[in-house]
Amino acid sequence: MKTQTDNLGTIADIISRHVEGEGSQQTIIDNLFIGRQTAPTVMTHSAYRPVFALVVGGEKSLKLGQEIYNYGAGDCLVVSVDLPVSSKTITASPEKPHLGVAMVIDPDRVREVLQLIAVPAVAATAGGTRGLAVTKAPPSLVDATLRYIQLLDTPDDIPGVAPLIEQEILYRLLTGVHASRLIQIATADSPGNRVARAIAWLRDNYTRPLRIEDLADHIGMSVSSLHHHFKAVTAMTPMQYQKQLRLNEARRLMLVENMDAGNAGHTVGYQSPSQFGLEYTRLYGLSPLRDIAALRMQVAAE
Repeated sequence: MKTQTDNLGTIADIISRHVEGEGSQQTIIDNLFIGRQTAPTVMTHSAYRPVFALVVGGEKSLKLGQEIYNYGAGDCLVVSVDLPVSSKTITASPEKPHLGVAMVIDPDRVREVLQLIAVPAVAATAGGTRGLAVTKAPPSLVDATLRYIQLLDTPDDIPGVAPLIEQEILYRLLTGVHASRLIQIATADSPGNRVARAIAWLRDNYTRPLRIEDLADHIGMSVSSLHHHFKAVTAMTPMQYQKQLRLNEARRLMLVENMDAGNAGHTVGYQSPSQFGLEYTRLYGLSPLRDIAALRMQVAAE
């Protein structure tokens, strides 16, 4: 019988055969991504969407608000709502790369699975659950992930088999320690679901001035309840969440679209250039000009 270590090793071998270059990339399976890093990386800022990820080699560090999560081989990451995070690879080399596999979580598929299973009462009623967690992956979840990624070697089986294994992975998550965070987001009118709706509004309207009273009214919560549940799920206040969305987009505009700092800040909703520069420096550790220059030097060196 194969052990957990054997299964993780087999997943690593499959990733190594199918991955191209560095970083994360989508596979021929719609919701499946694989990734490799052969050296530690600097901290990058991005938005994580709902996802289940399994690390099979190396180690990574992730920061949500002021919370830091380190996870390595055999650990899984589950994210149940869109979250702006900072992350970096901390252990990787050409001989022992950081390797991982990730499956995007579709809330509609979660609801489909919920209709088929009996949910533990404690999971169905739990509230205030963080929208991100790192745990050791149980053998049943690793086994299902192995069978999922093995489909890359038999692409003709993907249309018929991939949806079934995706359903099994969701079943394992919904009947394990991650149940409450997924159930809360998928259940209509739960606090978690309302927070997810608030996040969706912020994501679509991050350039607009934010009035907490309006956001609370939009999702049918009191202001105090919105603050409490939003911070419980995201480790941030709505204002802090919006700020990270704005600054991440401004950074992308400067780096990718060559926009100057003044225009980038104005585009994402800042009326004051000095306030934009102050908040940018506080998040990234460098002024906009110095940060973008450093990033371009890093890209050129790679």
